[in-house]
Amino acid sequence: MQVEPQRHTSFRRGAYGSRTGVWSRLGGPAGNSRLTATTASVLLILLAVECATLVSLQTFLSWHIFVGMLLVPVVLLKIGTTGYRFLRFYAKHHEYVSAGPPPALLRLLGPIVVVSSTGLFATGVALAALGPGTRLVLPLHKASFIVWVGAMSLHVLGHVTKLPRLAAADVRGPRVEGSRTRAVLLAGAIVVGAILAVATVPWIAPWAHAMRFDG
Repeated sequence: MQVEPQRHTSFRRGAYGSRTGVWSRLGGPAGNSRLTATTASVLLILLAVECATLVSLQTFLSWHIFVGMLLVPVVLLKIGTTGYRFLRFYAKHHEYVSAGPPPALLRLLGPIVVVSSTGLFATGVALAALGPGTRLVLPLHKASFIVWVGAMSLHVLGHVTKLPRLAAADVRGPRVEGSRTRAVLLAGAIVVGAILAVATVPWIAPWAHAMRFDG
């Protein structure tokens, strides 16, 4: 969700290292920013649905688990795009050094967002897979959620003004190479998430039964 860096047209392929592989075909820092912002927009929509299910888990438990599974690959893609930018910057890659780092406060917040997100979704998947009666995972899931809500709220506030422009840049902004690769990556994450969500539907029944019994 970072500011889209100015694209340096004087950069020559190979001048500062090889640009091979999927990540290097995203269009440099500008393309990475666009993919990060677009992925973040999809995440915000799905997270809004997921959080809405918390109003009544007895009623919306099946949706809570289904959307949670759908979110997993999209979250991993978002972590991947952000992590790739940081790795390239700290590896002194010319394009990413020229683009500059995010603000210092957001850099400090980033690891907390990543760790809490990983903890939240890892414990969520474990809960769904292990079923009711799990003693240790549920408290960890709740603790991760509390930390994640605080960190994610600050993270979103730090980027929200830039998000719409960057998310729509491949449609309405200047052309940056790699738009097809970016679209395929995001679409692939959503499709994999949908497959995962459907495949784990059988995990919902034990939880739904337990919630009815507890109610």
